[in-house]
Amino acid sequence: MKHRIILIIAATVVALLLFVLVEFLIVKYNGSPVNAPSIPRQPQSLGSGPSLTYVVMGDSTSIGQGTDYSHSYALASAEHLAEHYRVNFVNVGISGATAKSVVDQQLSQAVKYKPDIVLLAVGANDATHFTGGTSIRTSLQQIIDSLKQANCKVHIIVTGSPAMDSVRRFPWPLKQLMGLRTKQVNNAFAPITKQNDLVFAPIAEKTRAAFLADPTLLAADKFHPSARGYALWKPVINQALDEALKQPVPADCPKS
Repeated sequence: MKHRIILIIAATVVALLLFVLVEFLIVKYNGSPVNAPSIPRQPQSLGSGPSLTYVVMGDSTSIGQGTDYSHSYALASAEHLAEHYRVNFVNVGISGATAKSVVDQQLSQAVKYKPDIVLLAVGANDATHFTGGTSIRTSLQQIIDSLKQANCKVHIIVTGSPAMDSVRRFPWPLKQLMGLRTKQVNNAFAPITKQNDLVFAPIAEKTRAAFLADPTLLAADKFHPSARGYALWKPVINQALDEALKQPVPADCPKS
């Protein structure tokens, strides 16, 4: 009897290990790799009107991985702002970034520009890396505090995680787990967004159904958005930018 129990346990362990291995191989080889595009790292000037310094921070989506940079929401959002402003635009985003690595690798660059408006596009890698909520909130608050120290009038927009359960590279049941992780990450963003009067651009909520229904919204790697996928994010982000610019100057910030 004891020997039989040991055999059952051993067989169960082997089965679980094989299942994990199969899941890993599917994630690794399902889809064709897409390279991170080479993007301008020096400030660009767009439009005319009142001066506005705009900085984009974040992960691979902030640099348009999965398509050409000309189709990215970063450039499109800068062009949107340039309809009414002379925009000094710089993108410091890095492929693979988490909230913590934004602090470590991007924040010092961003604050040098003393931006008037910032788009922080991060969350997807925190979902896939299983970053804890406390770590996410700590990193977000550090980013916000540093940006506000550089310019107390700064407007900050955050996207949170996109709908990771719409990523076709992930097999069942990992896909379902990624849906849960999306909610957990975005729930970690919520209190920080509210406490600091940030604007949340709900790309997961607004575009999840479309990504689930249409595989062409993903690039060849079945992970990053394609040009058509990014096109769905652009109006959500632009609306958030417009909303942020309507916010009043904080009471403790000089108006002159």
